[in-house]
Amino acid sequence: MYKLKIISSTVRPGRKGPVVAAWIADLARNTGDFDVEVLDLGEINLPVMNESKHPVMKQYEHEHTKQWSAKIEEADAFVFVTAEYDHGYPASLRNAIEYLVHEWAYKAAGLVSYGGISAGTRASNDLKRDLITMKVIPLAEQVNVPMFTQFIDDQDQFSANEVSLKAAETMLKSIVRWTKGLKIIKEDQ
Repeated sequence: MYKLKIISSTVRPGRKGPVVAAWIADLARNTGDFDVEVLDLGEINLPVMNESKHPVMKQYEHEHTKQWSAKIEEADAFVFVTAEYDHGYPASLRNAIEYLVHEWAYKAAGLVSYGGISAGTRASNDLKRDLITMKVIPLAEQVNVPMFTQFIDDQDQFSANEVSLKAAETMLKSIVRWTKGLKIIKEDQ
């Protein structure tokens, strides 16, 4: 089983990221391929980067950074669940990524984006570009949910349509495949 960290990126009051993250987490658990943990940035509440040394040195002063580092280090792969704010992904996610360097490297990442008519695709494109700089492998297979609120019921449960379910299944299979291959590369660093 691979350790899959699902990172829910939104932090503002009224956010729906955790609802979408819970949906993809359940799907991932049901594959039998993953040990899944959801990392909710709204609950983790990392301050704006406050380490005095560059993260490449991995000499962390603050306990919140040490805990974040340990969670990301132990991951074999990721799924980033992101909303689209002003044509980009949330600043909370950018901040969380920039806290670390080495811990991200040589791991596959699936993306689940959601939004209005654009389905969060602009946010996911920006996120992919930034993940590459951390040596994360963002996969082509991803889930983009347009007009996402129509899939959230009165109990705050996300119920995807057939298109999103198929995209999620394909993405999760791809994460398994890439994670197998990337283990060899990680061992060689």
